[in-house]
Amino acid sequence: MKWRSSMGQPCDEGVLVSSSTMTPCSPRSAPWILAATILGSSMAFIDGTVVNLALPALQASLGATVTAMQWVVESYALLLTSVMLAGGSLGDIYGRKRTFITGIVVFAAASAWCGLASSVGVLLAARCLQGIGGALLVPGSLAILGATFDEHERGKAIGTWSGFTSITAAAGPVLGGFLIEHATWRWAFFINLPIALAVLAITIRYVPESRNKKADAPLDWPGAVLVSVGLGGIVYALIESASRPWSDPVLIAAILLGLSALVAFIAVESYSRAPLVPLRLFRSRRFSGVNLLTLFLYGALSGLLFFLPLNLIQVQGYSATAAGASILPFILLMFLLSRWSGGLVDRYGARRPLVIGPTIVAIGFALFALPGVGGSYWTTYFPAVTLLGLGMAISVAPLTTTVMNSVSEEHAGTVSGINNAVSRLAGLLAIAVLGVIMLSGFNRHLTSSLAGLNLESDVRIEIESQRERLAAIEIPQGITPEQRAKVRQTIEESFLAGFRLVMLSASGLALLSVGAAWLLIEDKQKRRRTTSA
Repeated sequence: MKWRSSMGQPCDEGVLVSSSTMTPCSPRSAPWILAATILGSSMAFIDGTVVNLALPALQASLGATVTAMQWVVESYALLLTSVMLAGGSLGDIYGRKRTFITGIVVFAAASAWCGLASSVGVLLAARCLQGIGGALLVPGSLAILGATFDEHERGKAIGTWSGFTSITAAAGPVLGGFLIEHATWRWAFFINLPIALAVLAITIRYVPESRNKKADAPLDWPGAVLVSVGLGGIVYALIESASRPWSDPVLIAAILLGLSALVAFIAVESYSRAPLVPLRLFRSRRFSGVNLLTLFLYGALSGLLFFLPLNLIQVQGYSATAAGASILPFILLMFLLSRWSGGLVDRYGARRPLVIGPTIVAIGFALFALPGVGGSYWTTYFPAVTLLGLGMAISVAPLTTTVMNSVSEEHAGTVSGINNAVSRLAGLLAIAVLGVIMLSGFNRHLTSSLAGLNLESDVRIEIESQRERLAAIEIPQGITPEQRAKVRQTIEESFLAGFRLVMLSASGLALLSVGAAWLLIEDKQKRRRTTSA
C-alpha cells in the first residue's frame, strides 16, 4: 500500500507524516482506514449498549444493588472520560496509529478480564482498565480520519463513520441480548475479542502513522491526575448519596476534594506547555457551543440507555433479546441517514441541523414518559425510539464534523479527545444525577403506595430496605397471592414514576442543547456574509 502527500510524492506505508499533509494516494485505501476506525470505535460503543442490557442479569447473578450497577457503568465512564483527554494528546505527540493500537490491545485484554470476573469488585477493576483502553482508541479513530481526509471530504467520511458505528452498535444489543438470554452475561464482554483481532489486522496493514510535529512538550500528567480525582470525587458523592445523607462527612469530603481538584486542574491547564485541554480553544464560540451541546444531548441519551433496559426487562417483561431489538429503529435511522446528514454542514451550515435534530430528540424523550405497564411495543415505545433515532441521525454527524472543523488540523487528536471526553463526561454525570432523580421518584411513590396496602409492618420494612434494587426488589414470603400481586404492581408503578421523571429531565437536557446551538453556533452562510462585508 502506498500513500501520497499533498505535494504528490509517494511514501511507504507506515511513514510518519504531519496531519496537515497526509492524504491517500488511492481511493482503494480509504475504505480500509474507515473500516479500522469504525470497528475500533464500535468496540467501545457496543460495550456501552450491551453492558446496559446486561445490567438486570448482572444484578441477579451477583446480587448487586442499583448503586453497584451504576458503578459498573460509571467506573468505565470515569476512566474513559478522564484518560480520554490524555488519549487525544498522546496520539498527537507519539503517533495516532501507535496510540490507537495500544488502546485496542488494552481494551481487548480488559474485556476478557470482565468476562471472567467472579465478583463485583473484580468486575469494577476490569471495567476501569477497559475505560483506559477505550480512552486511547476512541479519540484516535476520529483523529485518524481527521488526518486522512481533507476538510471537503471529512464531513462525508465522518458521516460514514457515524452510520456504520451505529449499525455495528445495533448488532451488539441484539446479539448480546440473545447470548445473555441463552448463555451468560459474560458474553457481553467476550464479543469484543474477535472485533479487536480484526481491527488490529487492518490497522497494522493499512493505516499510516501520523502525529502533530509541533507537539514537542511532554504529556500533561498532573492535569490527567487532577481531572480524574476531580470527576471521581463528584461522581462518588452523587452515586453514594442514594444510600447516605448529604450531611455525611464522607460525601462532603468527596465533593470538596472533587471541586478542589477541578479548580487546580484549570489552573494547571492555564500554565502547562502542553495542556490536556488547551483553554484557548474555548475562545471559539463554535467550539464552546458544540461541546456544550454535546454535554446536554449525550447526558440525556446516557440516562435513557441506562434505565430503559431495566424498565423493559424488569417491568415490561421483555426478554433480553427483545429489549436489545427494541432500539433497532434508532440504530437503523442512524445508519441510513448519517452519511446524508454528514453533508448538511457544508450545505446549510452547522446551526440548523443542530437545532432541528435535538428538538426532535426532546420530543422523543417526552414520549418515553407516556407508556404504563404492558401494551404493545408498536404503540408504546416504538414511536419514541423512532423520533429519537431521527433526531440523533440529524444531529450526530453535523456535531462531529463541526467539532473537527472548528480548529486547525494539527490539533485533531486533542479536539477529538476533548469532545469525546465531554460526551463521556455527560454520561458520567447524567447517570449519577438522573440516578438520584430516579430513586427519589421511586421512593416517594413506593412509600405512599405501600401505606395504602394492608401489609404487616415487618413485611413493609423488608420491602423498603431493598429500595436501592428498584424493580428487582424481592417480595417477602408469607403473604397471600393477592397481596403479592398488589406489591408487585406497586413496585412496577413506582419504577415507572421514577422513570417518567428521568425521561422528562432528559427532554429538558435536549432542549438546553437546542439553546446552546442557537446562541453559540453561527450559521455558515451568515459567517461568510459577515466576513465579506
